[in-house]
Amino acid sequence: MQSRATAQWEGDLMSGKGKTSAASGAFRDADLTWKARTAGAQAMTTPEELLAASHASCFSMALSHGLAQGGHPAKRLETSCTVEFGPKAGGGFEVKASVLEVKGWVPGIDQAAFAQAAEAAKNGCPISSALKIRMSVTAALQA
Repeated sequence: MQSRATAQWEGDLMSGKGKTSAASGAFRDADLTWKARTAGAQAMTTPEELLAASHASCFSMALSHGLAQGGHPAKRLETSCTVEFGPKAGGGFEVKASVLEVKGWVPGIDQAAFAQAAEAAKNGCPISSALKIRMSVTAALQA
């Protein structure tokens, strides 16, 4: 299985602009600018926002699978991911961290078991494996 996306960029980094699209059609021509990456901009995405969506999605799938395999299928999981982007020592920029937060509605499981399942999902998720940055997860079981 392969996933594909494309990006187009016009101009230099600071004043240029671009667009990105998913081959699946899930999003098409999403606007990109350097300013959006460093200062935020309405109605534009960033590579880091797309990475956060990927990490939250992958983690949710991994946690759902792990819980079900442990005999406690989740009724619902709500995961948010914050990817930190900024300057790096010596110049340039880098993705510094990915912070996952998950709330789970999982019958028959306690907080300790839920947190353990979340940690396992963080470590086993393919997107987590692709990232070579500090990562953390906060798990909150919901009644």
